[in-house]
Amino acid sequence: MNSKAVLKVGILGLGTVGTGVAKILLETKGRHALLNTLEIEKVGVRSLKPRSIDLPETLYTTDLDSIVSDPSIDIIVEVIGGLEPARSLILKAIENGKHVVSANKAVVSRYGEEIYAAATTAGVYVMIEAAVGGGIPIIAPLKQALCVNRIQAVMGIINGTTNYILTRMQNEGGDFESILTDAQSLGYAEADPTADVDGLDAADKISILAALAFGGRIKREDIYCEGIRNVSAADISYAEKLGFVIKLLAIAQLPKQLPQKINADSARRIQARVHPTLVPIDHPLASVNDVNNAVLVEGEPIGQVMLYGPGAGEGPTASAVVADLMAIAANPTCDHALNPLLACSHTYSLDIVPSTEVVTRLYVRLLVKDTPGVIGKLGTCFGRYDVSLESIVQIGIQNRLVELVVVTHEVSEGAFQQALEEIRQFPEVTDIPSLLHVL
Repeated sequence: MNSKAVLKVGILGLGTVGTGVAKILLETKGRHALLNTLEIEKVGVRSLKPRSIDLPETLYTTDLDSIVSDPSIDIIVEVIGGLEPARSLILKAIENGKHVVSANKAVVSRYGEEIYAAATTAGVYVMIEAAVGGGIPIIAPLKQALCVNRIQAVMGIINGTTNYILTRMQNEGGDFESILTDAQSLGYAEADPTADVDGLDAADKISILAALAFGGRIKREDIYCEGIRNVSAADISYAEKLGFVIKLLAIAQLPKQLPQKINADSARRIQARVHPTLVPIDHPLASVNDVNNAVLVEGEPIGQVMLYGPGAGEGPTASAVVADLMAIAANPTCDHALNPLLACSHTYSLDIVPSTEVVTRLYVRLLVKDTPGVIGKLGTCFGRYDVSLESIVQIGIQNRLVELVVVTHEVSEGAFQQALEEIRQFPEVTDIPSLLHVL
């Protein structure tokens, strides 16, 4: 199909990203010559209202089904977002022999396997660079340059809204709610911020990255997901005193095991989770601030590689979409033969390690009565559950209550939770305001 001199493109959606894509395709001067082989044929919109971009009226249609079934169109760009009708339109486009470029992390994370299988059968490409990290090129590197490595971990800051809020909390000492309200007024947070601040957006994205990095199907609903609503200014301050910053991290990695519990039954299992995390100040991700994103890949033999840049917005995301269009234009198909470094496919399922089996470091903040021996009692309880402590620090006194911060070594999260449940019953313990992970 894409051996033609000019490839016709149908764009579904003309919001921020769709407009950015159209601008690049219309303004090719000074850009890669391959862009001249791509031409907008139709643009699907919900309503025929005036737009900020000057396109001929004949290109517009509100009949999105007609675009995905139009025999003159070679590639569909899906940037309407949401699950439906996006999923159905993508599948119909594939059924009609069209390549698909999508920025839709929600659809890809939930229905990727169905979509990839259909694309393989039809002999067309499904390209998803813009679904994760905005303008950061991470999907193509995982498919190509990094795929020769044995990947041990993929982790990152992949939601700009939460990173902006946490950066401001770090710099200003403010609380979550007031800074969220400000972020909404500035356009950095949606009117309904749930997907961002509760970690759902990041979970969609890490499921996509994990599937590519570890080569297997992921059940999105199995990913542990915790947002930043409960991160307080106090935790930000205490973390800084201990040599950390707090970031919302999305993490996918091979399972860690405690030395005494190592077993061989860890093949095709990964840890995949999203949660606020204390990151050491000298770690590469600690300096990623404001709305920027970064993804760090660890593998053998390459070591650590970090990709950093703007994680959203018209320009960055449109850049990623058009890069996928160019990759399709540069890789003609013949008799359904796809370039294996561009296509997505998974041959087996990956099991996600349950939270109780995760081996990690943890931070907990407690308010306890100022009574003799309480720190020793806490240490003894943790010891009964094989929870090794790195430090117990007395931070200060609030209303005649002592504030303690405990940081563990790498421990079984299940064992830690058992110890904490017992500690909650101690008469000396009045509250446990915070429990966070430590990188």
